[in-house]
Amino acid sequence: MPLPADFWDDGEYALTYVSGPPSDPLIASVEAELGYRLPASYVALMRTHNGGLPRRPCCPAPTPTTWAEDHIEVHGIMGIGRDLRYSLAGAGGSHFWMEEWGYPAIGVYFADCPSAGHDMIAFDYRSCGSGGEPQVVHVDQERDYRITVLAPDFATFVESLRPERDYDEEL
Repeated sequence: MPLPADFWDDGEYALTYVSGPPSDPLIASVEAELGYRLPASYVALMRTHNGGLPRRPCCPAPTPTTWAEDHIEVHGIMGIGRDLRYSLAGAGGSHFWMEEWGYPAIGVYFADCPSAGHDMIAFDYRSCGSGGEPQVVHVDQERDYRITVLAPDFATFVESLRPERDYDEEL
């Protein structure tokens, strides 16, 4: 999955999401803790840049969300690990959103949105099982945890990300 050279924002705040490259034993232990095999395309990306803030944060959405009529915005993508708050198995990771916020147990919550917890992005394993290739979905807490499919897989999700200017109505 080739990425543009400027895919990641490496500013100071972005580093709250970024860990060193995950080792095979760490990946295996996080997958065991979460109960799901992580998508190969996600693992490959995390081996090159383990979490962070994408410079192109907007993803088209097929239906309106509480964020916008035609898209969602990704704030940060969690890396594979447990040491940082914003990592998959960290204090603010996938289990936190299900246990503390009541998000549905559909898979792994891997990205947050700028709404401070009122919507999240997840790997949805309901159709493929815990070892399959999950869809990427948006879960909207403000709309009774409505689940909207954004992409059939992680690689397609990343390829669909667009700059904010694509949705700026004032331009």
